Amino acid sequence: MHCASCAALIERKVKKVLGVKEANVNYGAEKARVLFDPAIADEEKIKAAVKAAGYRAEVVNEQNREFERKRRAAEIRTYRNKFLTGAILSLPLLYFMLLDFIPSIPFKDVLMPRTGFVSFLLALPVQFILGAGFYRGMWSNLKLKTFNMDSLIAIGTSTAFFYSLYEFIHHVVSTDSVWATMGAKIPNLYFEIGVFLITFVLLGKWLEARAKGKTSDAIRKLMGLQAKQARVRRGENLVDIPVEQVVVGDVVVVRPGEKVPVDGIVVKGFSSVDESMLTGESIPVEKKAGDSVVGATINKNGSFEFKTTKVGLETVLAHIIRLIEDAQGSKAPIQAYADRISAWFVPTVIGIAVATFAIWYFVLGASLTFALLAFVSVIVIACPCALGLGTPTAVMVGTGKGAEYGILIKGGEPLEAMSKINAIVFDKTGTLTKGKPEVTDIIRIKNDELRMMNDENEILRVAASLEILSEHPLAEAIANKAKEKNVTLQEVTNFKAIPGHGVMGDIVGVTYYLGNRKLMVELGNDSTKAEVQLQQLEEAGKTAMLLATKEKLLGIIAAADTTKETTLEAIEKLKAMKITLYMITGDNQRTAEAIAQHVGITHVLAEVLPQDKAKEVQKLQAQGRTVAMVGDGINDSPALAQADVGIAMGGGTDVAMETGDVVLVKNDLRDVVHALTLSRATMSKIRQNMFFALFYNIVGIPIAARVLIGFGIVLRPELAGLAMAFSSVSVVSNSLLLKGFKPDTRNFWSDLAPILMTVLFTFIFIAFARISIHL
Repeated sequence: MHCASCAALIERKVKKVLGVKEANVNYGAEKARVLFDPAIADEEKIKAAVKAAGYRAEVVNEQNREFERKRRAAEIRTYRNKFLTGAILSLPLLYFMLLDFIPSIPFKDVLMPRTGFVSFLLALPVQFILGAGFYRGMWSNLKLKTFNMDSLIAIGTSTAFFYSLYEFIHHVVSTDSVWATMGAKIPNLYFEIGVFLITFVLLGKWLEARAKGKTSDAIRKLMGLQAKQARVRRGENLVDIPVEQVVVGDVVVVRPGEKVPVDGIVVKGFSSVDESMLTGESIPVEKKAGDSVVGATINKNGSFEFKTTKVGLETVLAHIIRLIEDAQGSKAPIQAYADRISAWFVPTVIGIAVATFAIWYFVLGASLTFALLAFVSVIVIACPCALGLGTPTAVMVGTGKGAEYGILIKGGEPLEAMSKINAIVFDKTGTLTKGKPEVTDIIRIKNDELRMMNDENEILRVAASLEILSEHPLAEAIANKAKEKNVTLQEVTNFKAIPGHGVMGDIVGVTYYLGNRKLMVELGNDSTKAEVQLQQLEEAGKTAMLLATKEKLLGIIAAADTTKETTLEAIEKLKAMKITLYMITGDNQRTAEAIAQHVGITHVLAEVLPQDKAKEVQKLQAQGRTVAMVGDGINDSPALAQADVGIAMGGGTDVAMETGDVVLVKNDLRDVVHALTLSRATMSKIRQNMFFALFYNIVGIPIAARVLIGFGIVLRPELAGLAMAFSSVSVVSNSLLLKGFKPDTRNFWSDLAPILMTVLFTFIFIAFARISIHL
């Protein structure tokens, strides 16, 4: 693909395939994402549609990743070699141009009469060998009754070349011999226009290909992290095998300084592991038996053995690479604007060029040469490439940069939506807090009728026996407390979890209930006698659970969950960004408000059942807010899906990877701030790129059409071509400035880029205009 018009053409063709529901072709990433019904369409039909459009495609997989890398490297070499060849052939023509302006230039008298013939010989290989790709592209598009960037280059250079060839042949015919032609200066020859133009475009393509290659550095770095070998225990022996041969269940030995080859669970040994490739944190994490390890992390001092749980494409690293590839191949919604412009851009430019020629030649009475040069200038200065590259290159760099800091953004759509967020809803447990509550209070309510509850341990015994069967974080806290106090648990029958209320079960023929006030109300139990104690506990930010039978209240167990160390800092920074913050929890209002007040959140959504969290998000959206939901991705999946952006804090778990639009690998709330900052910086770059692409064309086309010739501003075709090449390179280079993004640090050069680009564009147009007048 040579420009955004190519991508649009392929997209239209693929969408016409029966069974294709959705198709997005990304010019910057050179990838297409196609959603199709496998019962009707298949990969071969889609590839055939791409081929019918004049292009080729292969399905992305592990095998052709290396081929893709080599192909891109070969493309860069090809453009470089073509440019260097064009530059060598252009140098004599540049020398010839200077003959008219420098009186004392060497060999002027000898060369001056022969420049026409030599220019013709030098222009031939540039026009039809180095420029062959432009003709092939134009021909492919003509067969499909459309135009693209190749069409503009081929039309512009061909006009200059064949007009010059006509003048050259006319001069030969009008003289006695070819030898006489070689000894005479021929007027109205512009072979150098095509030569310089093609050379400058090839220079732009070379620089553009190099810059586009750098946008996918993040994926290459991640792929380079993968271990090549694994030391596996086979019976009594240790065997070194390629990592591809490791299977689930193998026991792998990792020595100091080695990479962990795949994912698994430590079964023996103790060490510290550098997980910076996954989390961005440089401090090693201690690992002991029972802890999980991730492939491509680096073992530090100790040695350990682990049992593999995931290999090949199922590892966390492979999942992250796939996620980033998908993200970099996706489109931001703002790209649709550029695509709409690109769709009519080339035909419009050709129409303007024809009108320019007609007005100058037929209406204003300019010479044929003057009108043709204006026509060619308009054709070659127009640049849909800059429009097509502005968004995808920024998305590629932005998502890649996020991955470096453990922020996995799943494409252009969540990236753009993230930049518009003005309200964030935080799930409390495991998000604002550590998600590991501890029992703080066990209170027995005196009850003469049920003497079995004669001390706090009896309350703990019944509660822990019930909760050992539950998956709620508070259940784990109660079970841990019983273990700590060596309380023997009892068998529970007819256990049942009551969502949003608590649990129930039978112990020695008695049915017990453990839960919140709502559960007591449903039972018809009067909890007013415990209300004072409940209020005291809740005002301290503790979650209180009531233990009861159907008839009587027996006791209270309270637990508290500590907030994460980074919560307060993250909340302060988000408030400074003028974002409205909400906390959502199943806790009662009093407990929720105590915790929210501690972390600095003023808006509290309390006593919300897990299944109702999505409704609360929907209510905020109905108020016109753009909402992000931050949770662990386990019990709040509907809310994450309902939000404009779902942010899952999962430490690299499968659930979080699948659930969130944005995944925060480090489980650090400050990364919510960093994700917002990165998305805003990326969208700022996209808007800058689109502005300059449009600014360049809006300003450049009238200058090329010689509308401002009365002010001494005119642009020769070859310099118009150089300006066109520069516009694409500058847009990609502007996107690459995102590589300097650092959380909590302003990127000076990135901030300065809009001013520098404005000054540079203005300087180029003025300088080229002055040079054109002299030429």
